[in-house]
Amino acid sequence: MHVLKTDCQSNPNVGLFGWANDKVCLVGYGFKNKVIKKIEDALSVPVYEITICGTDLVGVFCAGNNECLLVPSTVTEHEIKELDRICKEVDMKYEIVKSDLTALGNNILCTEIGALVNPEFSASIKKQIRQALRVNLNPGTIALFGIPGSLCVINKTDAIICVGVLDKEKDKLKELFGIEEFTEATVNFGSQSLGSGIISNSKGFIIGEMSSGVEITNIDEGLGFLGK
Repeated sequence: MHVLKTDCQSNPNVGLFGWANDKVCLVGYGFKNKVIKKIEDALSVPVYEITICGTDLVGVFCAGNNECLLVPSTVTEHEIKELDRICKEVDMKYEIVKSDLTALGNNILCTEIGALVNPEFSASIKKQIRQALRVNLNPGTIALFGIPGSLCVINKTDAIICVGVLDKEKDKLKELFGIEEFTEATVNFGSQSLGSGIISNSKGFIIGEMSSGVEITNIDEGLGFLGK
């Protein structure tokens, strides 16, 4: 099954505690062992427990695509050693980004094709992100907020986006990512913070326990899984 409805220590905002691509899923230490096995099954990738910046908020601080994982410079030496080990095992690169905007998961939305980033990133950091991910990069907003990673969930061919996104923002996203449709959605019974409520890759998604059946079906269809 490519969908798992769960929580992390009774918190339905599972996206705060995990990050995934098509090679690996990283999660904080709050998930039960039986849930970790279900996450592996839903996403079809190995799951590793880790802290980032001394916290379990892996999804807040991590961003990236199948090319490279980005983490902030506030990672600890122990976490760097863990990332070295994990990335070697799954054949993936990682890069440390030195920016005051440490919540990379909120501030970066990316695939293998493009990246939309918080306009407040410096020119040098934008260049670093673009080169590390090997994508076209544009600064921009969603619903006038500079936290695109929090307000949109995207894969290679499909995407869901928060209610209230402007038409001109959608047009920019379609051009950047080469995706024809961005489905407006909510998670966890009405939350606009899609990134906080979902961990996903191109194979499946993990969604917060408070999400309604209507929300799950809408997201399932919006991310292109229904009918596959």
